[in-house]
Amino acid sequence: MSQNITILWADDEIELLKPHIIFLETRGYRVITAKSGNEAIEEMENNIVDIVFLDENMPGISGLETINLIKTKFAPIPIVMITKSEEEQIMDDAIGANIKDYLIKPVNPNQILHCLKKHTDHKRIITEKRSSDYQQAFRNITMKLMEARSHEDWINIYKELVFWETELENSTDNHIIDIFYAQKEEANLSFSKFITKNYLQWINGKADEKPIMSHTILKESLFPYLRENESSFLIIIDNLRYDQWKTIQALMSDYYRVEKDEIYFSILPSVTQYARNSLFAGLLPSEIEKKYPDLWLNENDEGNKNDYENELLGEYLRRYGKKIKHSYSKVLNMDFARKLNDRLFSMLTNELNVIIYNFVDMFSHAHTDVDIVRELAEDEISYRSITASWFEHSSLFDMLKYLAEKKIRVFLTTDHGSIQIKNPVRIIGDKETNSNLRYKVGRNLNVNEKEIYVISNPKDAYLPRLNITSKYMFTYGDKFFAYPNNYNYYVNHYKNTFQHGGISMEEIMVPFITLNPK
Repeated sequence: MSQNITILWADDEIELLKPHIIFLETRGYRVITAKSGNEAIEEMENNIVDIVFLDENMPGISGLETINLIKTKFAPIPIVMITKSEEEQIMDDAIGANIKDYLIKPVNPNQILHCLKKHTDHKRIITEKRSSDYQQAFRNITMKLMEARSHEDWINIYKELVFWETELENSTDNHIIDIFYAQKEEANLSFSKFITKNYLQWINGKADEKPIMSHTILKESLFPYLRENESSFLIIIDNLRYDQWKTIQALMSDYYRVEKDEIYFSILPSVTQYARNSLFAGLLPSEIEKKYPDLWLNENDEGNKNDYENELLGEYLRRYGKKIKHSYSKVLNMDFARKLNDRLFSMLTNELNVIIYNFVDMFSHAHTDVDIVRELAEDEISYRSITASWFEHSSLFDMLKYLAEKKIRVFLTTDHGSIQIKNPVRIIGDKETNSNLRYKVGRNLNVNEKEIYVISNPKDAYLPRLNITSKYMFTYGDKFFAYPNNYNYYVNHYKNTFQHGGISMEEIMVPFITLNPK
């Protein structure tokens, strides 16, 4: 069905097109005709038009001139150029004018119908097709959730869910979107049970199979590529989720081929202080504290908890016999980013250049505290969209284009992801308890432990013990910790913000991407 689509068809031989017009009208389309560019403009001033069919060669102003007038005077409307000529220059001029389509006379009714569906009805058709396809996938995903036993199973499930989340994000079928997010929520609960069952076995080397994790990812996926006299860049975008990576991947396709699209597992707590220090050290937190006490700060210590990443990386490289020259940079503002890009050429003499970009992490924190930012990213779709928009206009993208031109391999990764929190869990703790909403560490913590994951003995998880009775507690799914004091304000302030530190697919399963320049 045409769903009340109005067509403006401008052609100086419009009488010869009467059969085509009748054909369209029998299918519910309304067709307005014009014999010149000037008439077409007049008709558009008096009618709401959904699409324009425009003959390239008409008396008076030309088809290309008419296109320019339409674009100047009216809101964006799909324009289809129809011409007898197959001259390349005319085609180039038409395409350069940003038309939607180009047809060569003589056209048949089915060509026109196909063109209409593509440019006026495509959103409905795509929505219906994607909804239908997801309904079939829903059953397959449900079966996979029931049968998931290994970390590889969960990586495949998560990748499939991310695919469908991005496929459905422009859908107008709210019913199917609700079904998807219900399935994703179910998946997150099952994934949390999988983590709580297996995490300590992985960390303690007692499992036959375990995923690549924060403390092993560089050894497994970066070190084998490092060569003397060959430059590589490791780009770490703090707090980048796998679905956010997929939104920026398309922007990279003109410059890089994805050699490997890996997912590794962040350690717990899934926050920068633990996960990124672990990544740079190749050690778990309590191992860092023991081996390099001067390079580790605990929760209650003063200072930036990630001030010694470069030193930890240097020690890691030496332990594995990587006698290479490396650099380390942390981008916290635009001014430093521009200066960094200005000295890229000199950095090519290093075998490894590590650069951290904190935009996504800073944005998630601003999302919590700044109302206008919360409005800009009120849901998962807008959160991804803002990440893609930032990346497209960022100095990082400029850097990657330059490195592609210089044929430099790039590794793109992160330390953890984040999840939009919705359901509070009441907890009571003393003033020494940390402030993170997704995990707590401290003594005398009072909470319903059936709602969370508790590590009673930090030593079991290679986590620092702050005092004799310290416990680590983690929320899972979309839960977050809330104190009873001023409970309603606290919950309303933090609900629907993006947080990290706990257990969810989004926080734990994060990308490590190997990019080869084209």
